[in-house]
Amino acid sequence: MFRLLKKWGVDWFIMSIALCIFLAWLYPPIGMEREPFSLGDLASFGVSMIFFFYGLKLKPQELKEGLKNVRLHCTIHFMTFIAFPIIVLLAMQFVDFSPNSRYYYQWLGVFFLATLPSTVSSSVVMVSIAGGNIPAAIFNASISSLIGVFATPLWMGLFIDSQNGGYPIGDVVFKLILQVLVPISAGLLLNRRFGAFARKHGKALRYFDQITILMIIYTSFCQSFADKMFSGYSFLNLAVLSGGVIMMFFVLYAIIFGVSKMLKFNREDEITALFCGSKKSLVHGSVMSHVIFSSSAIAGVVLLPTMIYHAAQLVIVSAIAKYFANSIESK
Repeated sequence: MFRLLKKWGVDWFIMSIALCIFLAWLYPPIGMEREPFSLGDLASFGVSMIFFFYGLKLKPQELKEGLKNVRLHCTIHFMTFIAFPIIVLLAMQFVDFSPNSRYYYQWLGVFFLATLPSTVSSSVVMVSIAGGNIPAAIFNASISSLIGVFATPLWMGLFIDSQNGGYPIGDVVFKLILQVLVPISAGLLLNRRFGAFARKHGKALRYFDQITILMIIYTSFCQSFADKMFSGYSFLNLAVLSGGVIMMFFVLYAIIFGVSKMLKFNREDEITALFCGSKKSLVHGSVMSHVIFSSSAIAGVVLLPTMIYHAAQLVIVSAIAKYFANSIESK
């Protein structure tokens, strides 16, 4: 069963996310306790280390190589940070998005998802499997992380302020700079000395990333369940949310496909645009939900659409990547 699930992109990490949510529902106080230590504080430290190791693994020459294709970069970042949020804003005109609505934070989470940067490692892996432009994928995934530090808080500033569960935007950007940009910069400075070591132990560092994200998800949902943020949510509501999030993926994917054809990208660039432009980062979503929302109880609800999208994109994009790979082999 596990081999079959892995074949379709459902690995231990996806199943662990579901387990963390179940454990948080079963007994929330564990994730909220401060003594003998706080899981939330430990997760915050782990996040800084994630981005430090990310900077440490980056190869400056790969970034320089990726700079060459300006049209591709502009297309990917336009889709990631402009087209996707606008699509969700248009969809929100047809639902009740008033602050008094029962599903206000759920829809806020969908918009939060739309404003997030692209994934890093999985985007590059999928582009590699499908036979896309790997240097461009590395460049875009890396730059997307940096742009997101500023773009995501600015978009969220349309709806979030200190009165409805958020921090002032200036404070959010400053905190994200400290937690994301500073560790990445420190890693880049030490890249020449320790970069090879970090790349050699990339698999172990990836496990570290995933365990840190699981801690963030667990503590967020502990607070959300303790404050009864999910009261009134039904299985049908969750199914509708999942279907809507997956539909948004295919809408964005179709738009990127059409734009790539219009701009006459070659096959490699088209694959890179499709995979990098349609994916969203659970790592950044976990970090930013804690930084942007002053109420940790809200963070769990807002993060839910991102987790659904993350699981769906892994399954869908894995299948698409294998299709592209098979099409190459058949020629």
